[in-house]
Amino acid sequence: MLKLYYARPSAYARPVWLALLEKQLTFELIPVDLSGKQFEPEFISLNPFSHVPVLVDGDFRVIESLAILDYLEAKYPTPSLLPTDAIALAKARMAQMVALNELLPAVIKLIVNEEQTEKSADFEFARLRAINTLGFLEDLLGDSRYFAGDQLTMAEIVAGTFVYRMPSLGIPLTDYPKLQVWSERLLLRPAWQQIELSSEEWNSFKRHIKVIPKIWERRRRQRISSLSEQRLQAI
Repeated sequence: MLKLYYARPSAYARPVWLALLEKQLTFELIPVDLSGKQFEPEFISLNPFSHVPVLVDGDFRVIESLAILDYLEAKYPTPSLLPTDAIALAKARMAQMVALNELLPAVIKLIVNEEQTEKSADFEFARLRAINTLGFLEDLLGDSRYFAGDQLTMAEIVAGTFVYRMPSLGIPLTDYPKLQVWSERLLLRPAWQQIELSSEEWNSFKRHIKVIPKIWERRRRQRISSLSEQRLQAI
């Protein structure tokens, strides 16, 4: 059976969880406590970089969200979450990539800086970055039901997990009416409802986002230092 090591609020694990649900695959969810358990030897043996998600399929292990999504699509192609038409595929991939590479970093910065009385330059840059990305996605979606037309794809699986959260970060989706309708449509799907975070979970996630990067950086430095010492001793 497929096993997914995940954390329920993780923006990287949730798309994989969604893909498994949308493909109607049988899988086991294994939660990982990101307050420190990801640095313990048991999890490091699965992912030496100490982050979720990790997918285990029999004797094969896959790390990194996008690699896992590609693996699932290739090995379990029905129902398909990627179009074959060149233009539709390009649109799906563009939406998927800008959501992860542009919008998600902006979301994290907005969360980290949201309680500041005087907004920093980092906050303003993140806000403008989010607005720019949402504008691009609005134009890319156009009047289509989904980014690839009538087919739900990886674009929705990735972008759909956090676009709808933008109003809670001070960026209303009413400024992007096509994206708003698209997002509302996704939230009605059973898979989306199954992974939905409660208000308490969302607020807890935001609190963790503000402190976890510093913890991760310190633990990663300790881990790398330990590995370096082990290699030197082995010489």
